[in-house]
Amino acid sequence: MHPTDVLVIASALTAGYLAGRLRPWRRLGEWAVDQIRHTGPWVRGGRGRQAAVVLAHVLTAPRTSRRILRTPATAGPEPAPVRDPDWAATRTPTTPGDTA
Repeated sequence: MHPTDVLVIASALTAGYLAGRLRPWRRLGEWAVDQIRHTGPWVRGGRGRQAAVVLAHVLTAPRTSRRILRTPATAGPEPAPVRDPDWAATRTPTTPGDTA
């Protein structure tokens, strides 16, 4: 066995060990999910940053990305419920003997 073969094998084993310990793929996926979930800097970062985040998410979580793309968009957020200022006077009693 040539000395360079030993060096190549040792380097490959070391790189595999470090990749297993550091888990760069999972960290990249978690970073992409955090960026997408918390609409902050990635939205304001421009098209280049948005493309990088979306690409990282598609590469690290393809099933989730496919499910997101297949889900139809909603019409928008539901309006907040309107609070009745005269609620106590208009409510119906729920227990016997309870008066409005």
